[in-house]
Amino acid sequence: MTVIVRDFRPADAGTWVQVRRAALPYMVTTPEQVLRDLADAHPDKHFRLLVAEEDGELIGTAQVGIAYETPEPGQGFCNPYTRPDRMGRGAGSLLVRTAEEYLAGVGAVAVHTWVLDAPANRAFAEKRGYVAGRPAHFLHLDLANRTLPPLGKASTGVELLTAADFEDDPRPLFEADAETTADEPSDTPSELTDYEDWLRTTWHRPGFDHDLTSVVVADGAVAAFSVAETDGLTRYWSGMTGTRRAFRGRGLAKLAKNDSLHRARAAGYTDAYTGNDAGNGPMLAINTWFGYEICATEVRHVHRLT
Repeated sequence: MTVIVRDFRPADAGTWVQVRRAALPYMVTTPEQVLRDLADAHPDKHFRLLVAEEDGELIGTAQVGIAYETPEPGQGFCNPYTRPDRMGRGAGSLLVRTAEEYLAGVGAVAVHTWVLDAPANRAFAEKRGYVAGRPAHFLHLDLANRTLPPLGKASTGVELLTAADFEDDPRPLFEADAETTADEPSDTPSELTDYEDWLRTTWHRPGFDHDLTSVVVADGAVAAFSVAETDGLTRYWSGMTGTRRAFRGRGLAKLAKNDSLHRARAAGYTDAYTGNDAGNGPMLAINTWFGYEICATEVRHVHRLT
């Protein structure tokens, strides 16, 4: 049996999603989204998709690139996943080695990766010089059977809209996304400054559901929002729920997320997933209030190349 690593081809999209779902069933992705993420990636991201193939069968994947939106230059990333029933054949090692060589060639000084919090996964990372950092949780909510909190009534001066109401001018949502993203806990904090890139990679992303993304407008300004990403079938993912600084402490993020979850259930989605930094107590409390339960934990690891 021979394992090789090569670049992703468009014909791999369906199998790519199957491998990723088998390894990480908590994520929501589709073949269309994989193709668009690659096609629309910013040049400074140096984005590359790798696949591991064993005798013609795709058994592993990796997303590789540079975190170009962080103020700290040279921060690379590599997120490799191998099909669980094909572990131990060298696919993960070959994906990581190929990714590190590529990233070093495009100026990376460090490689960040997410590692499932299981002994074998952590040992794999540590053996290759990766040092554990901050953990994050995947959470699941059974939308089909769990009772959601009743919809709250918007107070005076507060209005509930959806992203679809901003089709003519999404810039207010970009500005809200940029502000809340800057405050999100991360080893590689992001600064969203490129509106055109945001339009391509977020607003027009195939999985971004404008009708299920809820937006709270207070005193005429976007105050909070809850982004919905879906697979068009049964799975719903909260891409980001946030409140702008001037409006925090008023329960507006909870109002937006509850509205989005109710919309998702009415649209037929049965499983809601989200991710949280383990240190983000306020957001974890909100998700617990909704009935989300932790279903897996990943730990951010970093390996210094220089």
